[in-house]
Amino acid sequence: MDDAVFIVDDDASVRDALGLLLGLRGYRTVFFADAPSFLAAFDPAWRGCLLVDIRMPGMDGLALQRRLREMACSMPVIVITGHGDVASTREAFRADAVDFLEKPLDEDRLIQAIGEALARQASRRGDEERRAQLAAQLEELTPREREVMDLVVAGRHNRDIARELGISVRTVEVHKARMMTKLKVDGIPQLVRISLGLR
Repeated sequence: MDDAVFIVDDDASVRDALGLLLGLRGYRTVFFADAPSFLAAFDPAWRGCLLVDIRMPGMDGLALQRRLREMACSMPVIVITGHGDVASTREAFRADAVDFLEKPLDEDRLIQAIGEALARQASRRGDEERRAQLAAQLEELTPREREVMDLVVAGRHNRDIARELGISVRTVEVHKARMMTKLKVDGIPQLVRISLGLR
């Protein structure tokens, strides 16, 4: 599924207005009248962002936001409400909301928030793809190359690594060169960055 704006609001007139506005701006929209129906339909492969109303019968928007975090859903959330207060605003931002918008919605601010949310989603997706790629590259390392990598990242010199592993310095250099070629890095700083990123 391409990027979409998922709108969860129990007010049909709000859903219709948002659908018209966002459709004219070129956004694909998907509508849900309440949080349980969204959760029942939710697919982890969905991409885009969520526009969630706070006050809904049953599960409110903040509870939905918490539930999505528990599910490790990476879709950014924009909270909308007709009844904003400091406590709910704080809770929404603590749960990593992109923005907290009060009704009637300011069109420019809404479009700006959606742009920021979709950019955040794209950045997360890029990070996930890079991590998956690095994990695949690490799988190509032999156990010995992995040992050498861990010791290099720990700041050990070739002579120390050779002594610890019971091999020659020349063999350490060979393992190190092969490991760096497989990981497509050309220096120790990049190797350290990879190691930190995978943690």
